[in-house]
Amino acid sequence: MNEKGRNGKDLLNRMIKAGQRTYFVNVKEAKNKEKYVTITESKLIEKDKFEKFRIMVFKNKLGEFIEALHEAVQVVG
Repeated sequence: MNEKGRNGKDLLNRMIKAGQRTYFVNVKEAKNKEKYVTITESKLIEKDKFEKFRIMVFKNKLGEFIEALHEAVQVVG
C-alpha cells in the first residue's frame, strides 16, 4: 500500500463495486508531503474497456467537500 506511483505515495486504497461501475477512494501523498484524496469512477463500457473519471480533493478543501457530501446524503435520505 505504501508504494510510490507516478502520482505519489499511496496511503489508503478503498474499492466499492456497484454493478458495472467501480469506485476507488484513495489517499495519496505528493512529493511535497501534502496529502490529498482522489475519487475515481471506473465504468465498463465494452469487454475489457473501461471509462474512468477522477476528481482530486486537496487538504485545504476537504472539510467543505465532506460537508457537501453530508448534505447530499441527507437529501437522498
